[in-house]
Amino acid sequence: MLAALGFCTIGGFLLLTMTKRVSVLVALVLTPVITAVIGGYGDDLGPMALDGLSKVAPTGIMIAFAVLYFSLMVDAGLFEPLIRGILRIARRDPLRITVGTAALTICVALDGDGASTFLITISAMLPVYQRLGMSRLVLAGVVALGAGVMNMVPWGGPTARAAAALKLDTSDVITPLLPALAAGIAWVLLAAYFIGRRERRRLGELDEPRAEAAVVGDGPGTPRVATRAGTALTVFNLLLTVTLLTCLVLEVMPLPVLFVLAFVIALLVNHPGWEEQQALLEKHGNSVVLVTTMIFAAGVFTGILSGTGMIEKMAQAMVEVIPDSLGGHLPVLVAVTSMPLSLVFTPDAYYFGILPVLAGTADSFGTDPAEVARAAVLGQMTTGFPLSPLTAATFILLGMSGVQLGEHQRFIFRWAFGTTLVMTAAALLTGALPL
Repeated sequence: MLAALGFCTIGGFLLLTMTKRVSVLVALVLTPVITAVIGGYGDDLGPMALDGLSKVAPTGIMIAFAVLYFSLMVDAGLFEPLIRGILRIARRDPLRITVGTAALTICVALDGDGASTFLITISAMLPVYQRLGMSRLVLAGVVALGAGVMNMVPWGGPTARAAAALKLDTSDVITPLLPALAAGIAWVLLAAYFIGRRERRRLGELDEPRAEAAVVGDGPGTPRVATRAGTALTVFNLLLTVTLLTCLVLEVMPLPVLFVLAFVIALLVNHPGWEEQQALLEKHGNSVVLVTTMIFAAGVFTGILSGTGMIEKMAQAMVEVIPDSLGGHLPVLVAVTSMPLSLVFTPDAYYFGILPVLAGTADSFGTDPAEVARAAVLGQMTTGFPLSPLTAATFILLGMSGVQLGEHQRFIFRWAFGTTLVMTAAALLTGALPL
């Protein structure tokens, strides 16, 4: 019963959002509430939703102040030299810019943190895309591809969870997959090439910018013109931003605290007057609300799914339907299904709930549990996490780029799934997974 309700919740949510029947915000809250009431959990809805909200609260705080911080920096013209440099190197060619976006994302994502990857790459590249009239879907999709494949790094969440769940060393999981990871990176760059070529055909190579000044977005569909600060102020903003990014990587403080402090310092230095500060907060308040409400709604969604036990029962149901005849091919089956199941299971639910059962099943057929772990990280919350409504980072990507979840999923799903298939084929050829 609970498993069926869980699958209905996920299916109903995807149906509502991809067909644009209601907003993502409404679907995130409404679908789990309805199925929980049907399942007899109406009296427990409050505590379950509150538990989910408390877990995403730090992310919500971080993204609120991150949006304000980077919006302030864009207004101050901090990214103008970078934009001009990218446009000069790319020769205003949408194809070159798209491939460059993928390469930049892959480099930034080496820290293994999806949220910071999205904050940095979208902030840097969105003004370029808007300067040339390129699609925001292309930006969000290509960044998702790059961040997804790089989420396999040993210090990333999925690999660490897989190793911890099966009591393995991370080297047992990721070292044999390094050739597959290289194949995945190559595929992402190739996919960016094809996506960029299509964007080039749509726009044509551009010899002149489409606007006199850099245009960046307050929010979806709301342009503004970047202002330029003095040299001293620009140097200060650059040093502050570099310090912030360094502290983020080194985890000197919790991420929300770092962004709160950085924004307050930047606001005080760039806009010392009370009226200026209020004007900036009012100007960008809409962007903050759009992003943070999605994150808190996602907290309600996952809180109810976890609190009712739907996720646990879905995991059991998934394992039970595997026929014995497929036992020897379980790693391949896990690999192929790992990416789509990112839309259904949270990383903790999959790696700590489903993976141990799958590994035990595989072990009974003489298959090394490490091979099942490798199969899982080829897609489960790696290539799949930037499309999943169950991760807060997804809504950071969507909120900052100004695209809708359903459109984003339709646009990039096949390319992301292709990354998993390419890496699976490479893992089979190199012996990381059994044939």
